[in-house]
Amino acid sequence: MALWFARAARKLRRLPPAAARSIFPFASPPPIPSSSSILYIFGSPIPRLSRPPWAGSPLLVGFPHHLSFASLSGSSNETEGDGVARSPEDGAVEAPPSWLDAYLPPSVRPYALLARLDKPIGLWLLAWPCTWSITMAATPGHLPDIKMLTLFGCGAVLLRGAGCTVNDLLDRDIDVKVERTKYRPIASGMLSPFQGLCFLGFQLLLGLGILLQLNTYSQILGASSLFLVSSYPLMKRLTFWPQAYLGLTFNWGALLGWAAVKESLDPAIVLPLYAAGVCWTLVYDTIYAHQDKEDDKMVGVKSTALRFGSLTKNWVTGFAIACIGNLALSGYNAELAWQYYTFLIAAAGHLGWQISTVDLSSRADCNRKFVSNKWFGAIIFSGILFGRLAS
Repeated sequence: MALWFARAARKLRRLPPAAARSIFPFASPPPIPSSSSILYIFGSPIPRLSRPPWAGSPLLVGFPHHLSFASLSGSSNETEGDGVARSPEDGAVEAPPSWLDAYLPPSVRPYALLARLDKPIGLWLLAWPCTWSITMAATPGHLPDIKMLTLFGCGAVLLRGAGCTVNDLLDRDIDVKVERTKYRPIASGMLSPFQGLCFLGFQLLLGLGILLQLNTYSQILGASSLFLVSSYPLMKRLTFWPQAYLGLTFNWGALLGWAAVKESLDPAIVLPLYAAGVCWTLVYDTIYAHQDKEDDKMVGVKSTALRFGSLTKNWVTGFAIACIGNLALSGYNAELAWQYYTFLIAAAGHLGWQISTVDLSSRADCNRKFVSNKWFGAIIFSGILFGRLAS
């Protein structure tokens, strides 16, 4: 036995550092050469530390200190606009540092990760339906209410963060079994469930401050969305359609934005807009869910990716057509000018490109197509803006 260990030690010393870390992933990192001791973030030089500044934090006792917060916020199989593919067949690839590593104090970073501040795509997907509705409710020939856009932008940050916190609290036992989510703050032990609950209360308190600045009609409508936010994480246990429930939740701003401006709802305009958002969510989140389909099977949770299987592209094509059709109906009822429809054609082309080119067997490509939906939202917003100014 002693001879076997001696031979194994000699072989291990001949391995390159990256290979050794792939065998022992929580081993201490090797010394960083002086030539690579400087990291550039947003064009500014930041010293690369051999031991991260958060390593001594009592919040992170027992956690692998060589992992960056950027790598903890996702998984080794995830990429979100950083251009680094992390598929298992490529081997372990450490995520590049995010702005959280550079600019936030160690005690705050786990909470920022819990709110997914390092992943702005979720914020965009939540905020765009709000901006669509506010802009559509503007007076013809005038810009949308800037104050409302600002309030809803701040509200989107808080509501999205609160939703992620609820999700991580309820899913902590599932997240540890899924490659993409096992390093999330609560699942990994960086934060306790009690700390997460306190942070949730803090976010909801700030959100209430924003909600109280709206009219009474909007306050009631906005408060009613909390049921959707809090119950969404349970849907993956109950139905193969959690993406549809996410659509109902994420697109509530299509109703609330109009109500905040008009103090009422016009069903002919806001209901098709809301339905379009739900169909859009079914497109992008079904594509996104294909990243986790193998893990979902293993842990026993459900998704439209598993429900549709090999027919996914057929299903999401139908949802994309329904999305564009409802957007056209909403714009027609709102009497938007012809400019809106030129942008709508471009948006339809964007959805068509996503669906036709996505490789559903590639986690990296599914994630790239998912992230690209921020541009779909921007195209629709631009169309509504120009269509309202010209009407």
